[in-house]
Amino acid sequence: MGKRRRRKMAAAISSANWAFVAAARRGGRQWGTIPLSCSSGPNTRKLVLYSKPGCCLCDCLKEKLQAAFSLSGPDSLHHVTLQVRDITTNPDWERAYQYEIPVLAKENSDGKEEILPRLSPRLSVEIIQKKLLAAFS
Repeated sequence: MGKRRRRKMAAAISSANWAFVAAARRGGRQWGTIPLSCSSGPNTRKLVLYSKPGCCLCDCLKEKLQAAFSLSGPDSLHHVTLQVRDITTNPDWERAYQYEIPVLAKENSDGKEEILPRLSPRLSVEIIQKKLLAAFS
């Protein structure tokens, strides 16, 4: 990966992190739907990240997902929205995922969630993007 692309990805991650910090300072919730996709039509798919505050693995995956969503090109994730769910806000989520987070799930066309295989923290942003595209195809 070239210097220019690394700088572009770092800028995308920094601006996304800044949005979270700004929301927290304004008293807004840090968790919820992250507007990473410009598409909101009927073909939009949903990816859910189960997480909790203070989870460093969750934060790392969230940053990589944000960078993967910001990549453009024919393999972009423009048709997918990411929703981050704080497991501490729902006892069912906490029971189900407290020892497993971060957990990624995709919402199927019938509205049911399907848990996706765990993504290694060592994967590159490009590989994460490809794995997500494969999960939604």
